Amino acid sequence: MPGFEFFGEEERKEVNEVLETGILMRYGFDAQRKGKWKAKELEQALCDKLQVPYAQLTSSGTTALTTVMAALGLGAGDEVIMPTFTFVASFESVFSVGAIPVLVDIDDTLTLDPAAVEAAITPRTKAVMPVHMCGAMADLDALKAICDKHNLILLEDACQSFGGSYKGKALGTIGHAGTFSFDFVKTITCAEGGGIVTHSRDVYTKSDAYSDHGHDHLGVDRGADLHPHFGYNFRISELHAAVGLAQLRKLDQFLAIQRQTKKILKDALATLPEVSFRRLPDPEGDSATFLGFFLPEAAQAQRASANLKAAGIVNFYYFDNNWHYIRKWDHFKEGKTLNRFHPQLEAAMAGYATREFPVSDALISRCICTPINLSWSEEEVKERAEKLVQAVKAAL
Repeated sequence: MPGFEFFGEEERKEVNEVLETGILMRYGFDAQRKGKWKAKELEQALCDKLQVPYAQLTSSGTTALTTVMAALGLGAGDEVIMPTFTFVASFESVFSVGAIPVLVDIDDTLTLDPAAVEAAITPRTKAVMPVHMCGAMADLDALKAICDKHNLILLEDACQSFGGSYKGKALGTIGHAGTFSFDFVKTITCAEGGGIVTHSRDVYTKSDAYSDHGHDHLGVDRGADLHPHFGYNFRISELHAAVGLAQLRKLDQFLAIQRQTKKILKDALATLPEVSFRRLPDPEGDSATFLGFFLPEAAQAQRASANLKAAGIVNFYYFDNNWHYIRKWDHFKEGKTLNRFHPQLEAAMAGYATREFPVSDALISRCICTPINLSWSEEEVKERAEKLVQAVKAAL
């Protein structure tokens, strides 16, 4: 799964080119950098690869989300519909612009349930944010239809699914904007980094400025830039962009390995009739970073997860996970923030202290996800497939 598994001479070459100039910042120092602009080069490469006109790099997937939410005009009092199953950065970003996260149930795609989204819309709803979890896509046709019907923003949190697609279009490029994470354990890594893609020049221009203290970047003298609006320091460095540039060139190789390995594991597990698999709205677009499957009962899934761990197979039983599922987000449910929420946001959050999500619980409590690594040999994949089947079979 993580690009760092194939970190090598290509990445070192790109990083060394930056080190040789001594210019580690992405802006300014034009003469000293000797024509090396790694962030700009990576942004253009992302546009070319994903077939989208605009890309903006940031320091992380979290800052990418915060930046693009601001660029899309999301703010105080606006409701953003998002899933119960995601990474905490999704709701952190909503808080960062003063908006209100409205969590709704997932379905067997492990992403937003379109029916739950429709039921959650109020006059204050401004955006729907599907999170393409564990490498695969939400039902974007249904979600886009809902957004079109209600004149809502469709913002794709594609931080966990770079390289995936939906009906021939790259995930992240289908809504009004999309975001990616390039942290150390993503399909391609910058070590730390994030990205925004959009078809809107306005969203891009605002994102470009917002991620760099509001600089308009229109002049040749950084010190003379104008500031059309506030911004923050969410810049990526040239060193991080250099790593990502080399990694992006390997993406097709990464995806091919993951898809081949996942098929072997899935085919082996499919021999057990009690096992069902995560539904993929477009199987061809799966980036195959994870294999997600369900067992009939929660207790069986718990046992299977423990068996897999004992067998040396990394797996995630997200029902008991502190980072990715609402059940254990106590800081979220109790509104534990270092800075005070606006009273409207505070009131909206109060309901989460007691709110339950039985539909999501019923799915996540029966679900196991196991990551697909890039560096496994053929023999290791075969051995893992056998251990996977044995561990699950013993739990049934």
